Amino acid sequence: MKGIVFTGFLEMVEEKYGLETVDEIIRNANLKSKGAYTSIGTYHFSEMLQLLQNLSLKTKITENDLLQVYAEYFFSLLVRDYPDFFKMYSGPLDMLASIESHIHEEVLKIYPDAELPTFEVIDKNENALILIYKSSRAMCYFGLGLMYKTFEYFNSKATIVLEKIEPDGSEVKFIITKM
Repeated sequence: MKGIVFTGFLEMVEEKYGLETVDEIIRNANLKSKGAYTSIGTYHFSEMLQLLQNLSLKTKITENDLLQVYAEYFFSLLVRDYPDFFKMYSGPLDMLASIESHIHEEVLKIYPDAELPTFEVIDKNENALILIYKSSRAMCYFGLGLMYKTFEYFNSKATIVLEKIEPDGSEVKFIITKM
């Protein structure tokens, strides 16, 4: 997993819960990296799981809810660091429909060794989109949070239903309906 995901996560934890919480969740984990991340580095996904689990224990917030909170924070980093990218899209459904065909292609230009989830467009019209998400990391709630922030960015609203195809969340169907 790319370091930018780790550095952003720890920035969010510090901002929302304090530096002491960052130190505590790192200290309580068995991290090969010892919690020292760079945005361009690559780290094992198990480290993110440990940090997330420790934060969940500390805050009493479920891991899935924390993934959504983090997605909202991460989205703000993307808007800050890549503002022109968002101007390429006319609306949230167009942007979300292009995850696989455009967005991930751009990510791979910056991080060629990134291991990204897949998003297959099953159906799309002007008011709805159905996507199938697949990832061994099962971070579908992170994806859900990014989707909601995409609608917020475009001053729009949607209902997004997450249906688990695989019980562990490694494959889900997102049914997105613009309101």
